[in-house]
Amino acid sequence: MAEITSRDVLERLKTVRGPDMEGNIVELGLVSDVFISDGKAYFSITVPAERAKALEPLRQAAERVVKDMPGMKGAFAALTADKKAASAQAPSRPAASAPAGGHAHAHGAHGQPARKPGIPGVKHIIAVASGKGGVGKSTTAVNIALGLKSLGLAVGVLDADIYGPSIPRLMGISGRPQQIDGKLIRPMENYGLRTMSMGYLVDEGVAMIWRGPMIQSALLQMLREVAWGDLDVLVVDMPPGTGDAQLTMAQQVPLSGAVIVSTPQDLALIDARKGIAMFQKVEVPLLGLVENMSHFICPACGASHDIFGHGGARAEAEKIGVPFLGEVPLAMTIRENSDAGTPVIVSAPDGPHARVYREIAGRVWQQLAGAAAAPRVAPDIVFE
Repeated sequence: MAEITSRDVLERLKTVRGPDMEGNIVELGLVSDVFISDGKAYFSITVPAERAKALEPLRQAAERVVKDMPGMKGAFAALTADKKAASAQAPSRPAASAPAGGHAHAHGAHGQPARKPGIPGVKHIIAVASGKGGVGKSTTAVNIALGLKSLGLAVGVLDADIYGPSIPRLMGISGRPQQIDGKLIRPMENYGLRTMSMGYLVDEGVAMIWRGPMIQSALLQMLREVAWGDLDVLVVDMPPGTGDAQLTMAQQVPLSGAVIVSTPQDLALIDARKGIAMFQKVEVPLLGLVENMSHFICPACGASHDIFGHGGARAEAEKIGVPFLGEVPLAMTIRENSDAGTPVIVSAPDGPHARVYREIAGRVWQQLAGAAAAPRVAPDIVFE
């Protein structure tokens, strides 16, 4: 059987009528570029923002006709609403404007806050983020999740790093997730944590070259089409920086808060400030800062050395008025166990490094437990 191409998918999508039953979604210019990986097609459909909910059946129809193509393993479609398309197709309501400087604003239909649906059974969703890569964010996310579990909580981990998923390696998990009744995906489990990652769906080493709508679609499906069950906390390991994945999470999901991971030196803190500013603009509470690689403890003599400086994240937390969650030392045992898929909380639960992570997790849970029980209002984001 010949390999399915993006052109084949677009031809099939021509059978899907447009929003007002006129023409088809391809010839109306509503379909993004189609990306195919591992037998699955990823694409988005542009619709007016205020009609997104009503046009959900259109998205489902587009997914269905592509999934039914012989040889196609699956299809992931997302509805998107860029400002240009929305204003051109729905002139009855002007788009909200942002002040000079290009800041993001939260609003819903007719200027009211948009209440985003949560994940059934999941009480809290928190993001673990960093302004740049290489600061140990994923290792921190996994150990915070295990620290929360050690408190007797039901915890899951979502790997939101589409381009560089690391949770499978850190958690020592391999294989493919299974579907339940052909619908929901069963999360992969180890150490009592339920996890989902693009790394389970795509072979390691395969280059992911995705546009923003594809990232959005994949993230929302890993959130909403996974059988998470009842969880006290879902920890989301965010990709570094402030790109599409971060905005999707802030826009589509009622986050209970965000944890920012940084190393002590000035350059890392500059990038961390960008992440802090993004979450503040979209009104996601900052649960606090973690200073990773805070100091190096010599395994031979026990002396402490400030290789990357020390105390920068604590000072930054005090400056902006958010909690400082703790200092994690630079230690070979943390890196070695992470690479081996045996996080330090599991491999050395009574050691000093595990104790630090449990203390950080305890401070995070203290804030979550004290938060208002009502679901958060998550913002829509419009950039001028």
